[in-house]
Amino acid sequence: MLRGLFSCRRIAVLSAAFVEPLVLVDLETTGANATRDRITEIGIVEVDARGVRAWASLVNPGVPIPSFIQSLTGIDDAMVAGAPTFAELAEEVLLRLEGRIFVAHNARFDYGFLKNEFKRAGLALRSRVLCTVKLSRRLYPAEYKHSLDALVARHGLRVDGMRHRALTDAELLLQFLQVVERDHPAPAVQAAITELTRQPALPPGLDPAVLDDLPDGAGVYLFHGERDAPLYVGKSTGLRRRVLSHFAADHKAHKEMQLAQLVRRIDWIETAGELGALLLEARLVKQLRPVFNARLRPSAEQCLWRLVEDDGVLVPRLIDVADLDTDSGGRDFLFGPFRGRREAAKLLEKLAEELGLCRQALGLEPRSRKGGPTPCFGHQLGRCKGVCAGREAPALYNARLLAALGKHAFAAWPWPGPVGLPEGPEWAPQLHVIDRWRYLGTVHDLAELPELLAAPAAPFDIDIYKLLRAEFKKRAGQVRRLG
Repeated sequence: MLRGLFSCRRIAVLSAAFVEPLVLVDLETTGANATRDRITEIGIVEVDARGVRAWASLVNPGVPIPSFIQSLTGIDDAMVAGAPTFAELAEEVLLRLEGRIFVAHNARFDYGFLKNEFKRAGLALRSRVLCTVKLSRRLYPAEYKHSLDALVARHGLRVDGMRHRALTDAELLLQFLQVVERDHPAPAVQAAITELTRQPALPPGLDPAVLDDLPDGAGVYLFHGERDAPLYVGKSTGLRRRVLSHFAADHKAHKEMQLAQLVRRIDWIETAGELGALLLEARLVKQLRPVFNARLRPSAEQCLWRLVEDDGVLVPRLIDVADLDTDSGGRDFLFGPFRGRREAAKLLEKLAEELGLCRQALGLEPRSRKGGPTPCFGHQLGRCKGVCAGREAPALYNARLLAALGKHAFAAWPWPGPVGLPEGPEWAPQLHVIDRWRYLGTVHDLAELPELLAAPAAPFDIDIYKLLRAEFKKRAGQVRRLG
């Protein structure tokens, strides 16, 4: 279970570029979510002027290990049944980490798991963090792949043990650092480390501990000001990078500067990928109405055009999205949606100008019914073919109108009930649940689905509708029927 201390040896090969004590860390876990999943194995390699010391232990996670993870790591429930819990190892592990640069591959993953485990044990971890993925990208920019397997193949690293076991992978990082020092001058390596471990300056009202907790993956972040007032909601596939960019010293945009001065607290919600972040951002902006979010704000005037027949001519009538039957779609000649009446009218103005459609029939100028048909002003100027004056057949005009509006047609909901769009890796899948173009929420387990479907339906939202239409086109084969 414990692999003990390895023999200490001098390590002059790292002395020139790696002048600070390092601790190389790798974890095996039950999944990818640092707040929900647990550690199953820890591997640590300490590097300092005294040499190298390696230590490892299996960890009882207190929860079953998924079969996919068992296949990947070779660690099963029986192996960890008699292992110590993290709480029992916490003080020893913290002693090995403190006062050293924390080095790991995809370091925020390992660091985030350890932060959460230490927090549960009533301890705090604060370290400078060096990610060897980022170090590889910085020092080998011509290379495309920087996974640990790619480093092993590219640099001929020796795998002494089973891959995806904690100490084996931690020792591979030591070999990679030896390669780095061999390939690059010490000043260049030290400059890269300094840059990658630099802590950005934060506004005085913000807790510096937020830097340690920010994850690297996809999700939504929320800036709060005084009295927890919502200031801004944003999304990114790289949360940490995006959040810290708001506090970059070189930004000149007044909005960014003002926002940085006002923020007092940062929250975030991790998602399985970009789609989850986009859906959640659109929902939260409308719920919270943050001061600095102009885009995606709710509009009380969301509307569509419905074409109805009047004396044989199809004419547009504006309807509110609240009156929308999302099942009917194109069968009712619906077009849009639009954020407001002005945007809807602007489309008709454009079509009348570019395609010679009748302004009277479009409702853009009054239509006289006394004394027979009266030509519209556009017809008098030769810009309308005369459906208003009986000189163009209604059927021909209707066909031209439908062709012009075709790309703006509102899509009928194509399924009999709710559907799901999967996102995320196999070991931590999520399912985004949608019904009649309304985003209902995201589940991690199908057991959560009945409660989600029983909740009150969210209102129709133009931004989510457009987002989902594009996503369904890209991922038609991945849609899962749920009802």
